[in-house]
Amino acid sequence: MIDLDEIEDRIAKCNKLLDANPNSQIFAALAEAYRKKGDIDQAFRICQTGLRIHPDYGSAHMVMARINVDKGMFDWAEIEANKVIDIEGNSHTTDLLLAEIYISKGEFAKASKLLDELHKNDPANSQVNRFLELVQKNEAKEAIASIVSIEPAKENTSEQIEESESSSVQIVRMTPQELMDAISEISNVNGVLLVNNDGMVAESKWENNTKLDLFGALAKDIEQTIQTQMDSSVFGRFENILIECEDLIINMIPQKDYLILIKANGQINLGTLKLRMNALLDRLNQSEKTAGVQK
Repeated sequence: MIDLDEIEDRIAKCNKLLDANPNSQIFAALAEAYRKKGDIDQAFRICQTGLRIHPDYGSAHMVMARINVDKGMFDWAEIEANKVIDIEGNSHTTDLLLAEIYISKGEFAKASKLLDELHKNDPANSQVNRFLELVQKNEAKEAIASIVSIEPAKENTSEQIEESESSSVQIVRMTPQELMDAISEISNVNGVLLVNNDGMVAESKWENNTKLDLFGALAKDIEQTIQTQMDSSVFGRFENILIECEDLIINMIPQKDYLILIKANGQINLGTLKLRMNALLDRLNQSEKTAGVQK
């Protein structure tokens, strides 16, 4: 059980040391204390600022990896965990964290390989055994599948279903309106807009129907500004824009003829959102590809 008084005391002491020496590596301990307190955004800001000064501080990258796990940003968590390994080498701690990340991402073979070795060296470790049980029972895989919610084939709907040429998974086609309906049902999503190339809102599912045009126009301006910069670089076209405010998340995803804008509150699990969007956009793109063939 977390002792909040102890954490607050640690935060006060770390802040005092950091105030006395802004270049101190105590920032990592401070960020970890805020993470344990549940103030993930503050933990992220402190750790990010400190890593700009100490980019080779392995312990800070470990803290940042855990912060990203808590935020549901598992790809970034994996990057940070690998930075720790590059700096300090593999350890029980890094391997266990990577196993947790792989399970969260549904990469069970990778997780199993790490966990088998960890179990061999420490067979009584309760956390290793718990993760092994998750992999073996495939409980994590079932949880991911329920999040993605790929609909099963139904009778008399053969015209709505196309089997992927590269796999046996069946993808249920959908329209842009169905896409918006599905996004709006994601927990903590408060609004969805389809913004056309002129910055006008073409379709919306939005709480209270306020500030639609403002969000649409701003989204298009942001998209065009970023793409202009990307065009002059070697990185190519961007695929996603994520803006995090105090209690507001804006996610913008460009499509061929429009921009998808998702507004969510700060409680949304970004990993869940990414998983759902990947699955939904696969279905949408498959539908558009099929429609083009039929024409």
